[in-house]
Amino acid sequence: MTTSFRFEEPWFLLLLLAPVLFRLLGDGWKKLPVVQFPGARIFATSKGFRHSWTKTVQNSLYYFGCVSLVLALARPQFGTAASRSQTEGIDIMLLLDVSLSMLSEDFSIGSQRASRLEVVKQVTEKFINGRPDDRIGIIAFSGQPYLVSPLTLDHKWLIDNLARLTIRRVGDQTALGPSLVEDGTAIGSALVTGANRLKDKRSKSRVIVLLTDAGNIPPLTAAEAAAAIGIKIYTIGTGTNGLVPFPHSDGFGNTYYSEEYMPFREDTCREIARIGGGVFFRATDTKTMREIFEQIDKLERSGRVVQQYQNYDDVFPWLLAAGFALLAATFTLREIIWSVVP
Repeated sequence: MTTSFRFEEPWFLLLLLAPVLFRLLGDGWKKLPVVQFPGARIFATSKGFRHSWTKTVQNSLYYFGCVSLVLALARPQFGTAASRSQTEGIDIMLLLDVSLSMLSEDFSIGSQRASRLEVVKQVTEKFINGRPDDRIGIIAFSGQPYLVSPLTLDHKWLIDNLARLTIRRVGDQTALGPSLVEDGTAIGSALVTGANRLKDKRSKSRVIVLLTDAGNIPPLTAAEAAAAIGIKIYTIGTGTNGLVPFPHSDGFGNTYYSEEYMPFREDTCREIARIGGGVFFRATDTKTMREIFEQIDKLERSGRVVQQYQNYDDVFPWLLAAGFALLAATFTLREIIWSVVP
């Protein structure tokens, strides 16, 4: 709640320029006397001081009276203004594929070649920062799902956990962070885990965003189960369909690349989105990935209701009374107290 001051009819303030304008015009229309008598100055000086201060008082009362009336016409008001906002957030689970194929470097960040996972993390972080009123959680999945973060409004903590999400090959095994995990693409299990985290029906909207570079596993039953409890599913197919550069380590810390064939079948991801009442997107470069997340951000916005309250009190009656009192005082002083008999 804030205290404020305003004029309800501010255009009347332009009338404050009228006295100045009249004075300038009046000075321009004055005519000098045709015949001047040098001796007249002797008589003028005798009452000059009394005349000057009484005239100053009269003019001041007159101008202040006029200013008070003009301000009264502009209707000055003091009051309080308050607003209350109520946000209806959305619950969002991000399902991120962390299978070894996400290490393929067919994307770029700036002028540098980057892996699919690096780009996904960067774009996902921007998406999270743009939705401060929503509860967001992250599930990473390869051969099985792993909870990175439950639904939370603590987005700083969420982004910190996202930053620690790394995958690498250790011999014939896959490491997710410091732990060895089963490689693969368990989309169905990830959908079930995400749906279980979105069971709270009190939320206005519940959304799953599935991001994967594999479309050859049929998790349609899991999608149907999620859709049955009112969860919308968006799917994003990531990566180039065909040969992609894949990094390897020679055991001495040196990285070399091979061309790996990684086909992508859209049918499964497209069908999951259809069952979940969402949209299927295809991202083959960093720019498209950013645009996709921007589209999802626009499609699923939080509802915000803002109510504003204003209570203002007019103070123009006081200015009106002051203006008339000052003008009355001007008339009284000029015509009664300081009147001059010719």
